[in-house]
Amino acid sequence: MFDVIIIGAGPIGLACSIEAKRNKLTSLILEKGVLVNSIYNYPQNMTFFSTSDKLEIGEVPFISQNPKPTRPEALEYYRRVCMSWNLQVNLYETVKKINFQSETFILRTDKSNYKSKNIIIATGFYDIPFPLNIVGETLPKVSHYYSEPHPYFGMDIAIVGAANSAVDAALETFRKGAKSVTMIVRENKIRENVKYWSKPDIENRIKEGAIKALFNSEIVEIQEKYVIIKNRNKKIRIKNDFVLAMTGYQPNFKLLKSVGIKFNKDKDFSPLYNTDTMESNVKGVYLAGVICGGYQTNKWFIENSRIHASQIIKHIKEKK
Repeated sequence: MFDVIIIGAGPIGLACSIEAKRNKLTSLILEKGVLVNSIYNYPQNMTFFSTSDKLEIGEVPFISQNPKPTRPEALEYYRRVCMSWNLQVNLYETVKKINFQSETFILRTDKSNYKSKNIIIATGFYDIPFPLNIVGETLPKVSHYYSEPHPYFGMDIAIVGAANSAVDAALETFRKGAKSVTMIVRENKIRENVKYWSKPDIENRIKEGAIKALFNSEIVEIQEKYVIIKNRNKKIRIKNDFVLAMTGYQPNFKLLKSVGIKFNKDKDFSPLYNTDTMESNVKGVYLAGVICGGYQTNKWFIENSRIHASQIIKHIKEKK
């Protein structure tokens, strides 16, 4: 029997476990993938927008070579945090079902069963991409994740989207020898919230023609050797080897619904919770991190949601 079980071993899930340990509460973290799974799936050469001090948890200093740390530095840091605090983390273990009996949560995973008085859901949003819902999306040439540019050397690449992930992929594949890079963008320009050091770079590459951008466009079909794009009122067919669909990601609504959490019926579809305690409409079930924003995945970050850990554990300790 644990005082609290945390679903998700991202930075906020780790912060919750650290806070529980500080308050002498027993905790277990269950993670279906690797430690800080979302960060692990970021592009290999990604640089964070935040400075290293704003990514710190558990009073463990985050020292990076530059003010804005890289993905490898973040992975090293959170491994060190986990070891420094000796956190109990079960990796590669997926929660399948959650039941509630006699004021106790019973969590069934693909490996075992656990009991807890409280649950914290801190699953982030990076695991479930928004689908394109078009013919050919399941072809092997299509990916919703971008890791590194090497596989795309000498290839014709189509990139769907105009946010940070799409811009990073376009610039890297272009500079590492892709034969051609075409961005397919629904809006009429690159997103305003693109990192300030990348935005002028991509705009200049588009202006000079090194990277082609089709604005006010959408991809409507993916074929083995081509993609079909609707550009305003006409359809264009371009030669293509790979499609990087940087269409964004969504929280695990299925898990939230399975425990009875309700949602705001607005465009963000954010879950209901008490902003002081982070407890959801289901007693004993707390929400932490980016998942609190629903579809608005740019509302919560590591730096502004670290406080959720202390809010939650304070409330659990008061109940105990």
